[in-house]
Amino acid sequence: MRIKNHPILEFEKGKKIKFTFDGKEYEGYEGDTIASALHAAGVKVLTYSHEKKRPRGFYCAIGNCGQCFMEVNGVSNVRTCIEPLKEGMIVKTQVGKGDIL
Repeated sequence: MRIKNHPILEFEKGKKIKFTFDGKEYEGYEGDTIASALHAAGVKVLTYSHEKKRPRGFYCAIGNCGQCFMEVNGVSNVRTCIEPLKEGMIVKTQVGKGDIL
């Protein structure tokens, strides 16, 4: 599920790190974003649309669309497509529009 060869980009694999998503432990690599690590692990649904509750997945991957909003370490509305993965992160599917701090 992980892209290894690309005609333009280079992917350097950092050290393996662990994180939790919806109560289950996953592994990714330093240099991954949260969304890319989840995608590589086979997780295709990151959130659901507010009105019709349709599943939303990895879309723009540059932080513009908001299809990847999740709760990370208790903070809502984190754009997981651009948020670097860190050891021990607790990531949860965000329900609704999230809490406004």
